[in-house]
Amino acid sequence: MGNLFCCVQVDQSTVAIKEKFGRFEDVLEPGCHCLPWFLGSQLAGHLSLRLQQLDVRCETKTKDNVFVNVVASIQYRALADKASDAFYKLTNTRTQIQAYVFDVIRASVPKLNLDDVFEQKTEIAKAVEEELEKAMSAYGYEIVQTLIVDIEPDEHVKRAMNEINAAARLRVAANEKAEAEKILQIKRAEGEAESKYLSGLGIARQRQAIVDGLRDSVLGFSVNVPGTTAKDVMDMVLVTQYFDTMKEIGAASKSSAVFIPHGPGAVRDVATQIRDGLLQATHQ
Repeated sequence: MGNLFCCVQVDQSTVAIKEKFGRFEDVLEPGCHCLPWFLGSQLAGHLSLRLQQLDVRCETKTKDNVFVNVVASIQYRALADKASDAFYKLTNTRTQIQAYVFDVIRASVPKLNLDDVFEQKTEIAKAVEEELEKAMSAYGYEIVQTLIVDIEPDEHVKRAMNEINAAARLRVAANEKAEAEKILQIKRAEGEAESKYLSGLGIARQRQAIVDGLRDSVLGFSVNVPGTTAKDVMDMVLVTQYFDTMKEIGAASKSSAVFIPHGPGAVRDVATQIRDGLLQATHQ
């Protein structure tokens, strides 16, 4: 019906190419246009001005001989002021863009090791965009954005990379665990040393208190009981402590303390040894 009344409609974000007797004449903007077909005017086709996206998967090899699939996403659109170039100069726009992407990626990635490819994917995308922008601008297209969206090494390579990463992390964990155990042992040793030091101080004070108590007892007994010597008092104290100890051993069912020799007559030998030791220390 539109052709019958010589009227055509061009949708929004689209332009139409008008020809007259097979020759380009004008670019029709969105809206309604009169196209007198009986005067040789005709509509050659439409051209979308919307943003389009092309995903390109390119297989290539890195510098360290690892095959990878690089996926590039190209966002492009036709320019309204160059619509005639975009319509007439290229037969297949997507194939042309794909060829340029292959060329740049296969020229850039082989210069890099696999790890560097992951680190420098922004530089690769920039190189692709610059090459596409330079080539496609002559055909009336604008490259809006170029992204390297994925880098896929071979499955065996990915598994090996994961194992290397896991081994490195396990090594770090083992070092940290060893360091923690070392610190724990040092702190435990410091605690034991401090405990033994305090225990030694307690034993020394206990023995000092015992000696002070025995000295006071001997002096008091010698004063209150005339004719007794310090030796007599010490013998009596030792005998008393001996029997107290034997009583405690007998009262305990699971006692592990044993005195050898354990007869009462051995107290005199013990007293003699203590007295000789004290005299020898005093003499020294």
